[in-house]
Amino acid sequence: MKKHIVIVGGGFAGINLIKSLVNDNRFRITLVDKNNYHFFPPLIYQVATSFIEASNISYPFRKMISKYKNVSFHMGSLVKVDHDSNTIETDAGVLKYDYLILALGTETNFFGMDNVQRCALSMKTIDEALYLRNHMLLTLEEAARNKNIKEAQKLQNIVIAGGGPTGVELAGMIAEMGTYIAEKEYPEIKLGLSNIYLIDALPTLLSPMSKMAQEAAYERLRKLGVKILLNVAVKDYVDKKVILADGKTIETETLIWTSGVIGREVPGIPQESVGRGRRLLVDAYNKVQGTANIFALGDIALQLTEEKYPKGHQQLAQVAIQQAINLADNFKRIENEKVLKPFTYNNKGSMAIISKFDAVVDLPKFSYKGFIAWLTWLFIHIIPLVTFRSKARLAFNWLRLFITNNPSIRLILRPKRETTEHR
Repeated sequence: MKKHIVIVGGGFAGINLIKSLVNDNRFRITLVDKNNYHFFPPLIYQVATSFIEASNISYPFRKMISKYKNVSFHMGSLVKVDHDSNTIETDAGVLKYDYLILALGTETNFFGMDNVQRCALSMKTIDEALYLRNHMLLTLEEAARNKNIKEAQKLQNIVIAGGGPTGVELAGMIAEMGTYIAEKEYPEIKLGLSNIYLIDALPTLLSPMSKMAQEAAYERLRKLGVKILLNVAVKDYVDKKVILADGKTIETETLIWTSGVIGREVPGIPQESVGRGRRLLVDAYNKVQGTANIFALGDIALQLTEEKYPKGHQQLAQVAIQQAINLADNFKRIENEKVLKPFTYNNKGSMAIISKFDAVVDLPKFSYKGFIAWLTWLFIHIIPLVTFRSKARLAFNWLRLFITNNPSIRLILRPKRETTEHR
């Protein structure tokens, strides 16, 4: 009989596991996701800053799997895992499995700060990116109308909490868009009142990367006018004021939170199987500890068995992809009654774009920056996109936008259902 593999989460891990098992008649696969599309998280900040359309980095699951005979899609949110009966409950029904793969990823970690969680803007999903885009465009329109200098400055100030790759890329993009676009399209705004703050509790930006990358990011952002505040944490956000750990405050209508992530909660998983950052503890084969046939992949998995990574792997796309490929191979090994292969991470490096024509790249043996690094970043971020059409469309859009410095998708879209009276 075919083994039924249920995959919860259609990110890098889920999709690459499917691709590694497609058309293998020994397996029947059901993909479960609350959205009906796969998207590419590393480029989500470009959606939030109106640089590219959400459709450039998204693709419908059903269209993607339509050519695979052994794969189906179930749209729904995970409610509970019942490992005794080998079933999961979603808000759209119950599914029975032989193997359950948890690849739900992470969500924004606000570290228990209720005001920040309620009022700050995060950027983990397409919905959040589009909301952030609308918020910034609406705030610009309000600033253009506002004659009160103090109020106008509060509207134009942008605070980004988190100096990792997402925070750095977002700060650089907003700074450049302000230079190229605000001067032309918002003549009413006094740009001297605008400030972009990038705040991190650590002593450097891009802390996981090389010293060269850290220094290059700091200097380039500083030249773009970004005010970088290090060794200080955001402690609260009250009455449109960001309160810092040193007691200083920044008035702003826009606090963007990129400061940390935490694993998504999986009800039904034994508490002893949950580790640091709410990640699921897994063995060398990505099987969740304390379970017989439940596996975790990607950002939600915490594997402490590999000697080179005693604290677990970084939450990177490459880790998720490689874990998925290894697990798919092990499922085939199980069917062929062969010895399983433990997961070993092949570190291919990390990178971050800072601004137009400028990026930093850390490879295992050396690092580099500048235009060549920027070209590397573009190439690497096109390869993982799902279809050739997506790659070609994104490459064309990038070329056009980087030449003209003038994306034309700054549309304030606030969809809602119209009532009969208003039709």
